[in-house]
Amino acid sequence: MALLINLRHLERDDLTLKGELPVAELELDIRDEMIRPEKPMSYDLAIQKLEDNLLVRGRLTLQLTCECVRCLKAFEYELKLPDWTCLVPLAGDEKVPIAADSVDLTPFFREDILLELPQHPLCKPACGGLKTPNPEKSKPSSVSPTEPSAWAELKKLKVRSE
Repeated sequence: MALLINLRHLERDDLTLKGELPVAELELDIRDEMIRPEKPMSYDLAIQKLEDNLLVRGRLTLQLTCECVRCLKAFEYELKLPDWTCLVPLAGDEKVPIAADSVDLTPFFREDILLELPQHPLCKPACGGLKTPNPEKSKPSSVSPTEPSAWAELKKLKVRSE
């Protein structure tokens, strides 16, 4: 269920809303395989009607499951919008659709969350990436340092020019 604000409730007084919105309702089209929103978004909002606009202020938090782009380790990332503010136009060219005296805030959440997603999620800033094998241990054991190389054998050849 989307987060709908009934405009008739705002005629009497400002609204304060707290709760969670299922991640499926946000309809986030995240195409990055390294980021998965799996838990509901929590919100704490104060809503005022100012002439032909709604002023929405508050806090949005969304827990993400990410994979580090360097080491491929899974980790939790908390996307926080602590001072989220949105001016929702109710009149004019950019007015939002009003259905049954209600306005849907979900598209505004979606837009700002998509803008705040990590571009390259890292488990920690100093992540060293995948562990590479020790080069000394990865040398083939069949080659001994005393055996002559192919280049040494070629240097022994005497080529006559005629």
